[in-house]
Amino acid sequence: MKKRKNTTVVRPVQPRLFDNKKLAALLIPLALDQLLNSFMGTVDTLVVSNLGSAAISAVSLVDSINVLVVQAFFALASGGTVICSHYLGCKKENHAREAARQLVFITFILSLIIAGACLVLNRPILKLIFGDVEAAVMKNARIYFFFSAVSYPFIALYDDGSSILRAQENSRLPMLISVWANVLNLVLNLVFVWVFHWGVAGSASATMLARIFSMAVVTYKLRNPGLEIPLRNYFSIRPDWKEIKRILHIGIPSGVENSMFQFGKLAIQSTVSLMGTAAIAAQGMTNIIENLNGILAMGVGVGLMTVVGESLGAGRREEAVYYIKKLCIISEIIVAASCLVMYALVRPITHFGGMEPVSAKMCIFMVTWITIVKPLVWVMAFIPAYGLRAAGDVKFSMTVSVLSMWLCRVTLAMILARVFHMGPMAVWIGMFTDWTIRCVIFTIRFKNRKWLNHQVI
Repeated sequence: MKKRKNTTVVRPVQPRLFDNKKLAALLIPLALDQLLNSFMGTVDTLVVSNLGSAAISAVSLVDSINVLVVQAFFALASGGTVICSHYLGCKKENHAREAARQLVFITFILSLIIAGACLVLNRPILKLIFGDVEAAVMKNARIYFFFSAVSYPFIALYDDGSSILRAQENSRLPMLISVWANVLNLVLNLVFVWVFHWGVAGSASATMLARIFSMAVVTYKLRNPGLEIPLRNYFSIRPDWKEIKRILHIGIPSGVENSMFQFGKLAIQSTVSLMGTAAIAAQGMTNIIENLNGILAMGVGVGLMTVVGESLGAGRREEAVYYIKKLCIISEIIVAASCLVMYALVRPITHFGGMEPVSAKMCIFMVTWITIVKPLVWVMAFIPAYGLRAAGDVKFSMTVSVLSMWLCRVTLAMILARVFHMGPMAVWIGMFTDWTIRCVIFTIRFKNRKWLNHQVI
């Protein structure tokens, strides 16, 4: 008998959807875009700083509302990113285009409703959230809030456009638009406030015009027929409730999560405000520093939604798992490096920022603890959640995030501050506890793979 030859069939290795070069092209502009977006409100605050405390307070107060609204729009747009990415992953370009059109339709309608409500109920909303502030602060706040509300539809449309571009792996264009929008905002702020002396109205109108510019450019660029998802004939869009339901299924839980996060920050601010001027100043500067050492990694998380969405749309479940692991490692390196840089800069920042010695000491102490704790737990607390949302596991992510934040970040912080009188450090103990609990829960959720059992499209 002839012996059979052992033949091994060598199957060609399927290349990954995203190699290192492709990931870098997507993630680097996204990280920079997140950083640039955070500057828009900061510029307004800095420019009006010479107009007196009433102007500064008004801009700061209204910005907390603006962040709440903007985060809600961004979450809805992210729902569109996920849906479009899934469709592109399974090569259903026509469905992706229709999903993009429905995203624009529903967010524009919602933004008009929110803007209208804020314009009509301008004073009652401000009074409800901030109470009886000084008359000068309320006057400036109403002016700034008016222009902010007018800009909401433009913000929503820009977020839609940038999310649709991200779904096509194009994050460079939104970044470039953000660069020019920030330049325009700065120039117009300086001209309107310092040259024309229009005060808070000048700063607010400058930011509004920058938002309109961003929206106009992104909607124009989306008309390019060479794109996988071009958008034309906006006025011909009619509602497709099945597609809208898919978008809202992802977007609403994410929007609730982001909104509750901002409400939590407002609650924390009310607690800190009772600690005295030194604590308020220290907490404010610490918040800025902590935000800066995490915002680049947040950009990686936003990019992860596109990567995971497209992988799952293409039926590559293991590849989606691989990318979450890989981008968590990248985020960890970014966070650790950012924390070390900000720790090295905290003393010069407090010195040149003119902080009083007591405030500076508090700030340095809190930043030291952030530098120790954040690299240990922050990444797994936040980055995998972006991948889970892209897989459709949005309700779990929302539930964990909301409960953890309100029980730890808010309630625990209030108890430590008001009962045990631990000062602003109480806020960060609550924050660290929140991060740790999220880290444990999301790590377990990621490893048990239950997040892969959802149907997005």
